Amino acid sequence: MTEFTLYTAENAPEASKPLMADSVAAFGMVPNLHAVMAEAPTLLKGYQVLHDLFQKTSFNAEELTVVWQSINVEHKCHYCVPAHSAIAASMNVDQGIVDSLVNETPLADSKLEILRETTLAMTRERGVISDDQIEKFFAAGYGKQQLLEIIVGLSQKVMSNYTNHLADTPVDEPFKKFVK
Repeated sequence: MTEFTLYTAENAPEASKPLMADSVAAFGMVPNLHAVMAEAPTLLKGYQVLHDLFQKTSFNAEELTVVWQSINVEHKCHYCVPAHSAIAASMNVDQGIVDSLVNETPLADSKLEILRETTLAMTRERGVISDDQIEKFFAAGYGKQQLLEIIVGLSQKVMSNYTNHLADTPVDEPFKKFVK
């Protein structure tokens, strides 16, 4: 396996140094994912921008978690599943929701379950989902905006999940208690 460098704010490529400072400001540390991404400053910047934009969508904390974790679990991302479990806890998302997502059991809330099903269909079918699935999504109370916003979360997760697969990114200490 190819070894990737875990850069710090001090030894990162010049174009990544301000991005690493942004990571420290946002998380109080440089997450290992960001430390790997620093190798390609455009990847790190793109990831940070998409993370910020996804949090500004119409989705609430529970819905953000459903999209993120549905994709993380589907992609079998050893790093992002515990990282987003920690993020969900910091956003006060009910632990039962997180457990259902991680354990791939149905969500108690039918609207969130439709969001998960639609996110998984979008992920698995590369955006080519059935009219039936879209109608179920709309019937649950979501609209075209939310259907398109899933793409923002999916784009962000492709960046991080694929990076973690390539680099076998070590899980950060604060996230280790969320490893299942």
